Amino acid sequence: MARSSASILIASFQENYEQLLRFLTRKLNGDSERAADVVQDTYVRLAGTSEPDETIDNPRAYIYRVAGNLAIDRVRRERRMSAHIETDPAQSDIHDPKPGPEKIFLSREQIAILDHALSELPEKPRQALLLFRVDGLSHSEIAGRLGVSNSMVAKYIARALKHCRDALLAEGKK
Repeated sequence: MARSSASILIASFQENYEQLLRFLTRKLNGDSERAADVVQDTYVRLAGTSEPDETIDNPRAYIYRVAGNLAIDRVRRERRMSAHIETDPAQSDIHDPKPGPEKIFLSREQIAILDHALSELPEKPRQALLLFRVDGLSHSEIAGRLGVSNSMVAKYIARALKHCRDALLAEGKK
């Protein structure tokens, strides 16, 4: 009495179980649990196989082909599933480099405070600070323009910066 193709496949599957499990573990990047699941899926597929029209010449190769295809299907399905599931909401946020409305408002408010603080300064300290911070001049260049010494330029700049800082801090406490 000849054995059916399905029973030949099951017998070959049982003989090659360990090798098939190692093959799938390598194919699935060392994940033995996923490989075991695919081996089980392979068995179910082989057990459900109806009598094929043609005889299977190499049952082992057929089993490996079925298992390989099932592994590929599983990886594709997992990729599709993971693409739809957000694991970390912070990663899915799109970062807009432009400041938001609140930051724009606060920045404008700070600029207005600084503008008012600068207008309160005497002429030479205000000019020294603007020439240093805005125009990028050195202390000696500023000293030449204002007709004062380098050390006086440093004092003017320090005085102006302190006045501006104090204005910002005072506004922040309100």
